[in-house]
Amino acid sequence: MQLRIAGEVVTVPFLDLGTTHAPLKEQVLEDVAALIDSSAFTNGPAVAEFERAFAGYCGAVECVGLASGLDALRLALLAAGIAQGDEVIVPANTFVATLEAVTQAGGVPVPVDVSEEDYNLDPDSVAEAVGPWTRFIMPVHLYGQLADMASLRAIAAVHDLAIVEDACQAHGARRDGFAAGASGTAAFSFYPGKNLGAMGDAGALVTDDPELGATVRALREHGQREKYHHEREGYTARLDTIQALVLSRKLPLLDAWNAERGTVAALYDEGLAGIGDLVLPAVPAGSEPVWHLYVIRTADPHALAEFLRDRGIATGRHYPEPPHLSRAYAWLGYGRGAFPVTERLAPTLLSLPIYPGISELQVDAVVEGVRAFFGDA
Repeated sequence: MQLRIAGEVVTVPFLDLGTTHAPLKEQVLEDVAALIDSSAFTNGPAVAEFERAFAGYCGAVECVGLASGLDALRLALLAAGIAQGDEVIVPANTFVATLEAVTQAGGVPVPVDVSEEDYNLDPDSVAEAVGPWTRFIMPVHLYGQLADMASLRAIAAVHDLAIVEDACQAHGARRDGFAAGASGTAAFSFYPGKNLGAMGDAGALVTDDPELGATVRALREHGQREKYHHEREGYTARLDTIQALVLSRKLPLLDAWNAERGTVAALYDEGLAGIGDLVLPAVPAGSEPVWHLYVIRTADPHALAEFLRDRGIATGRHYPEPPHLSRAYAWLGYGRGAFPVTERLAPTLLSLPIYPGISELQVDAVVEGVRAFFGDA
């Protein structure tokens, strides 16, 4: 069924990258043309320029450009000295890459439950999970909202644990005076759909530890700090120069784009309050999310998604299967019921369209569609 508002047919994609790329197209094409002339395709000057700019944006000492957010997480653990069998506390409610980084670095992920207040690591559960083999805490700032870093830093200090932030969805987010990436070491993804997205796979590590940063630089380049002198086994995990050029064009626009996302979230909050059984995203006091995703809860998200799809409105599911219940991580031995909050959340979550450039008419269409589903048009 076509949706009409004021006589106009309205469709709403889940994400429209064209709205952000169109104004930058000519600049990016000029940058790529200059790159072709220079042939500085690998570790070119544009990579260092972006690294300096993004470190400054995050308030960090150093940024190391990498090929993906997963590379940033994995190499951060390796550079910080993770040993075979070391335990890393991770949230049960996360994308699988968080656990992949731990196991690929030789560690053991220890999932803990999350808080319904922000869907991120529950500090009390973290404190209970600390054991003799725990070496790291890896908070994930899910959907663009920071975890309770003040509490997690206090726990880490008591138990002498290192923190590696998974900030892959939280470019520019803040909470209680902490910015994403300002706790010492953090990984970012620049996958195209992220708040700061490349035009392909890309990522970065930010850190206040120069030696850790230098080690990650070596690891991304086959373990060499000096060409052909390999101090340890490494990887090919460089940030492509083309992606650095794109990211440098986009970074100055990030705060404005995040503000647009905040405006859309406020419109959803207003238009969907008190509708059906919807649970809207909570924002704890002191939190300034960047709304990478706007995730609602309802008893039957599949039915709502189908209803909206028939009206030309796309939605997403993030993430319907917790990693501990996946085949990939069945070996961890956590059965159903291990993490009640996570398992209660997973089958009820639905992500609504939110991106820079979405029109107020499109937001109205989403709101009207959701209200119609619940008989509240």
